[in-house]
Amino acid sequence: MKTISIRRPDDWHLHLRDGAVLEGVIGDTSRYFARAIIMPNLVPPVVTTNDAKAYRQRILAALPKGDRFEPLMTLYLTEHTDADDVEEGKASGLISAVKLYPAGATTNSHGGVRDLNKVMPVLERMAKIGLPLCVHGEVTTPEVDIFDREAVFIETVLDPLRLRLPELKVTMEHVTTSEGIDYIKSADANIAGTITTHHLIINRNAILVGGIRPHYYCLPVAKRESHRLALRAAATSGDPRFFLGTDSAPHVDPLKECSCGCAGVYTSLNTMSCLAHVFEQDDALDKLEAFVSLNGPAWYGLSPNEERITLARQEEPVQFPAKRQTGAGDITVFDPMFPLHWQVAGD
Repeated sequence: MKTISIRRPDDWHLHLRDGAVLEGVIGDTSRYFARAIIMPNLVPPVVTTNDAKAYRQRILAALPKGDRFEPLMTLYLTEHTDADDVEEGKASGLISAVKLYPAGATTNSHGGVRDLNKVMPVLERMAKIGLPLCVHGEVTTPEVDIFDREAVFIETVLDPLRLRLPELKVTMEHVTTSEGIDYIKSADANIAGTITTHHLIINRNAILVGGIRPHYYCLPVAKRESHRLALRAAATSGDPRFFLGTDSAPHVDPLKECSCGCAGVYTSLNTMSCLAHVFEQDDALDKLEAFVSLNGPAWYGLSPNEERITLARQEEPVQFPAKRQTGAGDITVFDPMFPLHWQVAGD
């Protein structure tokens, strides 16, 4: 049996939702991860520092007894966001980033930004105080094909923004294309990217071949195999500009299995086993700790966790529940479509 020991990981892009769903899923993150950047797209969204403070308290109240976990809070950027409130949130230590959702890009993003010029005063203040901008990197104009949204966003929105405000620190979240990887690698400074567990494993065939499989549908949508391979090469390279953001996004099954299903893949429960499999396949287990435990803290100006976890390779496949039960209903757990042999010690 093979084992590897790494510093306890962090998740730099996580959806916990609220209420019964939050209570049902939080333990799958706090069991393995020390910290996570928490997404603010609730209903209503987390738009002020007071909203974030209240949401953080709800997260901590939902933690399983004995778990140690630090939610790193973000604000949902709108065209009415108050730059003074953002600065006060950052100064208090509560706010770790602000999230840019182009209006209509994903779940609960209808209140997002339509005109970037209207949020420039906030972005300029963020650049001044060193607060990162987390970006959902897709355009939403109807004439752009859904598989091209990320590449067009880089060309028409992100690059002009960074040329206009080069001192702004930008996290390009859930990168899904080779264009995104290449753009980050070509930059001199102030940009990094998170990569999800599921985008390292699935391409668009998983959603569409043999019937529509709603539990692989996510936004940004999975792309061609060539893009998946580019993501894997970046993740397993050790490059400090790339790190884990699972984008684990729970939806109860009736909201996925319907005529207009929600976007999101729930990976928190088996992410570490999936990642160990991917890095082993790519002969890069020695780079796993950088991807999940070191690069993210360095980018956000934090120290890596002192606590360690051990992953052990089992002879027989590790069995994970197919569903996570919550008070709001069942949530389907990501199925990587191959047996998992790596397990976090103690599970």
